[in-house]
Amino acid sequence: MNSETWTAKRFFFSEYFAEGVRTTLGVLTPALVFVQLGHLQLGLPMAIGALAGSLTDVPGPVPHKRNGLLIYTLVVFSVAVLIGYAHASMVAMGAAILVLCFVLSMFSVYGNRAALVGTAGLLVLVLVMGLAPENVLVFGGMLAAGGLWYLLLSMAFSRILPYRPAQHALGECIRETARFLKLKAEFYSLSTNLDDDYRKVIMQQTVVSEKQDAVRELLLRGRMLSKEATPRDNVLVLTFVDVVDLYEQIAAIQYDYSAMRHEFAHTGTLEHIGRMVRLLADELNEIGWAIQSDTRFRHRFTPTRELEQLTAQLQPTAGNASLVLKKILANMQYMARCIEGLQRYFTPEQPVVLADRKEVLEYARFVSRQGYDLKIFRDNLTPSSSIFRHSLRVALVCLFGYLLTKALPLGLHSYWVLLTIIVILKPAFSLTKQRNYQRLVGTVIGGGLGVLILAVVQDQVIQFGLVVLFMVATFSLQRISYFLSVVFMTPFILIIFGFLGGANLTIARERIVDTLLGSAIAFTASYLLFPNWESEKLSGLMLRVLQANRSYLQQLAACVAGEAVRMTEYKLARKEVYVSAANLSAAFQRMVSEPKQKQRNVDKIQSFLVLNHILSSNIASLTSALLAGEPRPYLPELLLPIGQAEAALRQSVRRLSGQGMETDALAPASPTPDTPTTLNEEGSLLRDQLAFVQKVSQDICKTTEAIPG
Repeated sequence: MNSETWTAKRFFFSEYFAEGVRTTLGVLTPALVFVQLGHLQLGLPMAIGALAGSLTDVPGPVPHKRNGLLIYTLVVFSVAVLIGYAHASMVAMGAAILVLCFVLSMFSVYGNRAALVGTAGLLVLVLVMGLAPENVLVFGGMLAAGGLWYLLLSMAFSRILPYRPAQHALGECIRETARFLKLKAEFYSLSTNLDDDYRKVIMQQTVVSEKQDAVRELLLRGRMLSKEATPRDNVLVLTFVDVVDLYEQIAAIQYDYSAMRHEFAHTGTLEHIGRMVRLLADELNEIGWAIQSDTRFRHRFTPTRELEQLTAQLQPTAGNASLVLKKILANMQYMARCIEGLQRYFTPEQPVVLADRKEVLEYARFVSRQGYDLKIFRDNLTPSSSIFRHSLRVALVCLFGYLLTKALPLGLHSYWVLLTIIVILKPAFSLTKQRNYQRLVGTVIGGGLGVLILAVVQDQVIQFGLVVLFMVATFSLQRISYFLSVVFMTPFILIIFGFLGGANLTIARERIVDTLLGSAIAFTASYLLFPNWESEKLSGLMLRVLQANRSYLQQLAACVAGEAVRMTEYKLARKEVYVSAANLSAAFQRMVSEPKQKQRNVDKIQSFLVLNHILSSNIASLTSALLAGEPRPYLPELLLPIGQAEAALRQSVRRLSGQGMETDALAPASPTPDTPTTLNEEGSLLRDQLAFVQKVSQDICKTTEAIPG
């Protein structure tokens, strides 16, 4: 089987495809049923209600999905009634658009699912305004009925395939972790640029962090809400715990690569190591694919045996004194055992039981909680809140778009202008810019494809088959590629309007013109109206990274002091480091997509990101190695560089907090006496690594000091 066929097979086994099929069934079924009964006017709003409801059906615990859809039905009925009755007066309609767009956009303060409920409400608002139903209550009731119908469909899928969303999320998390590992292998290549390698690794860290959060939401929060966990639940949870631990080991592969390249450039040692790391990444990737597609896993090679052979090959090259290479090999052997351990997922006959309810509660500490208090809404009613500014922007721009469509002769479907504005306008300028481009190009390509199909294919049965195909493709790809989703969405809309008697070229021209106009309005507003520039938020994100690394460093200090470190506390500190670094990296990437004049301190923040990555990776490497053995105190002199490192990070925190610098906090460490009688070979290496942690921390402090306040 070739790779393309295998990739296509994996897609059809994915949750994305299942989502596309589910949404297509939800939309088409009520429309077809009521068409057969001769009541298209009832089937259309029910189909719209199901379509908008599908937007809120993102992965998560079943109770959250159910509650989100129930709230959506109430929202959509209320919006439909208000807009329907306001339609008689232009003033009333303008006021309704202004208030509803603001309130629905403010739903974002309650998290992603609530934000999607608000987006679905905005979609219904525009469609009700464009369709102008005669019987408002019946139309609103059928919209709500469509939401309830989709709720039943979603719950049925959850009952029939209860583990598929979790399998898909876990498989994706494993595959992105494998991609992270493969990027780490590039450090052992003599031909790559180290700065580029660091940039790619930091960007991939953001992706891995997002995937881990998605799995936590599905598995850990779902386990908290369920009354009784099944053995399959246990296997999924423990597999994820092992994946996060494996990610820790991958992140711990952090050394002075420049020095290593210089020392081993002509030996072939680094190429051997890089090849083995890639093989481990490939094996991990296959495990992820097998879990995600619920198919049988096939070994590519046996990691532990291959590593034994590599160790034998490198022994003459490395020499007994090369502790760095020994540590790299030891780390790789641990990763190989972790990867082989993940294969227990495919042996369900082996019982896996969690210890007790207390352990479940420990896992629950890793899941962030979303509050729904009205106070959260009130606290965000301030210009300092980015959500408030975005909501006000959406409300004003939609009002402007509505007035513009009334003033210009844009045709029967001028509400597409507002629809485009709602879809494109995002809180961040860079996201609006990206979505704008994808929407424009996708609409033009899709419009051309739709017109071509309608000109060539006259058989309505074939046209309907193409509608089903395009709908499945649209809804399957909307979370993978918005551009391709728009490409497939435009022709099925044109074909449907063709069924309803619309002129093909006229409809296509209207859609393209309305999309261009809506895109121009949204793009201009994101730049001029309450803009949300990422450079304004970076200081706070940098501060959280520094605070997280300080807590992480304190875990290392406890290990060196011989104190007993609770594994849960250590993992919580580790999680905070990864999440805060991922948030900063994502914001930085968005900033570099903004106009040049709005970017601030790009080079210095890039250096800050790289240095903090090096710092956290070295802390992970040292701490994980110390935790692997019995707690024992080391010489007090080894605590000195940790103290200096902590002081440097504290200075950086003070600088970013606007508290000024302490002139004596960064005094150089006292020279460490060379005492071979008290420090063995391993202790000397530990001392050198801690000195490197101190140096990196002080470099971070210097970088922070160089960033203007």
